[in-house]
Amino acid sequence: MGKALVTGAAQRLGRAMALYLAQRGYDVAIHYATSAQAAEDLAHEIEGLGRKAVCLRADLLDEGALAPLVPDAARALGGPLSVLVNNASIFEEDTIATASLESWDRHMMSNLRAPFVLTQAFAAQCPAPLRDTAGEPVAQGLVVNMIDQKVRKLTPQHMTYSIAKMGLWAFTRMAAQELGPAIRVNAIGPGPTLQAADQPAQDYLNSRNVTVLGRGANPGDITAALGFFLDAPAVTGQILCVDGGQHLIWQTPDVIGPDI
Repeated sequence: MGKALVTGAAQRLGRAMALYLAQRGYDVAIHYATSAQAAEDLAHEIEGLGRKAVCLRADLLDEGALAPLVPDAARALGGPLSVLVNNASIFEEDTIATASLESWDRHMMSNLRAPFVLTQAFAAQCPAPLRDTAGEPVAQGLVVNMIDQKVRKLTPQHMTYSIAKMGLWAFTRMAAQELGPAIRVNAIGPGPTLQAADQPAQDYLNSRNVTVLGRGANPGDITAALGFFLDAPAVTGQILCVDGGQHLIWQTPDVIGPDI
């Protein structure tokens, strides 16, 4: 069917999306930085589904490692890529008071620069659009940027991370404008979906409970959003916030009073 590259694919949501793409018939290039064994295990699982899988290591904080990733993935899978999922991300807390040049560079490089460079390389190898029965073009490339519902509900706790994700959301829309009709570019904005390694369990549960729907998302909700974009040839430049309505929370002290 098609060939896909998923960054940060060895674990968590990246793993779920890589496996979902394989189940949909895609051969998958599994990018990882340090999780070599997890990447190999995922490759074996994908191969068990009858699809081809290849593991590619690259440090996305290293500019030199970015340029060859897309062509290496296409070469290893035996043809041009049709799907790029920019999933790899650094998510670390800082504020105006605590942010440093290092935290700025880490967030900008992983969350904005890397997707930009990989999208450039993806666009350079993507096939021309086909035509449907009505004679209209059908894009043969899809880029999905994993963003964050925070771009709809800004908070200052993760300052440089959020600035980088806002930049990625802007890039999603501008890339959609420039790369159509050959390539569609969309985004997914997860809310509370998986507990972070340094997050107390109760804090994670609370973040899910206080959403508009009283629940967070599960990996299957994220892959369902990816599936929608795969199946929606008329959709580009959009974000799906899969977050239980977290970005819509409105019952704040300014609305219902300070004694909540």
